[in-house]
Amino acid sequence: MNWYIVVAGSAALFTTIGHFAIGSKQFLRPMLESSFDPVARKVMHCVFHYISVFLILSTAALLAVGFGVQIGEGTTLLIRFISVNFAAFALWQIALASTAGIPNAVFKMFQWMFFVLIAVFGWIGV
Repeated sequence: MNWYIVVAGSAALFTTIGHFAIGSKQFLRPMLESSFDPVARKVMHCVFHYISVFLILSTAALLAVGFGVQIGEGTTLLIRFISVNFAAFALWQIALASTAGIPNAVFKMFQWMFFVLIAVFGWIGV
């Protein structure tokens, strides 16, 4: 058992649950009910679920590896890939929030905190 990867996987699980619970309520439903272009609205609906798939698969991989499942010779590469993705998500969100012109945007758009946890613990664990 690799506790660093288990922590990363647990943070990813929490993030995934939050994505569906809070993200659906505070982002997806209001966005789907908005009055902007229907094609753009449907694309955003797809993007929400592209992220859903990525979160589910990343969580499953992190928890599996954390609990000792070896995914062949690519286990380290897989965990590093997931970690780098979450690090990039965090950096991108911080950059966008910082320039959004919304008061306290970095804290209102708080997902980056979980992304950093996943990235750091995933990277340290391999």
